[in-house]
Amino acid sequence: MKRQSAWHSSRVNGVLLTAILTFGLPLTGMAAQEQDMTQIHITMGGTPGAEFSAQWRITHNDETIEHPETRGTVPAEFTFEGTTLEGTVKLLSDDERLEVDIVKGSNRSRSSTQGKGGTLTVVVR
Repeated sequence: MKRQSAWHSSRVNGVLLTAILTFGLPLTGMAAQEQDMTQIHITMGGTPGAEFSAQWRITHNDETIEHPETRGTVPAEFTFEGTTLEGTVKLLSDDERLEVDIVKGSNRSRSSTQGKGGTLTVVVR
């Protein structure tokens, strides 16, 4: 009788473990999906070595934080957590091209400018 009891106890633990693993996966997937909707990834491309300045304003949980980039160089990448991004990017180099690619979840925004002083204003929600 003790053998049955021990086997039954193991079986119950195995079933519980299976239930946790099976039901835990969708929750993990949802958390990753929610994170994808708050992760904002920016890729700066164009002419290699082109210089730019950028002012990023990220809003998350009703708090806005500014992230200035006074002198960046292409290529560059930035990743922020937030629900909204507002940005102003200015090309500082002569005769060069700047491309800004922003991805948030399944949304993508692409902008470009050419020539010193070219300015891009972007908003992603």
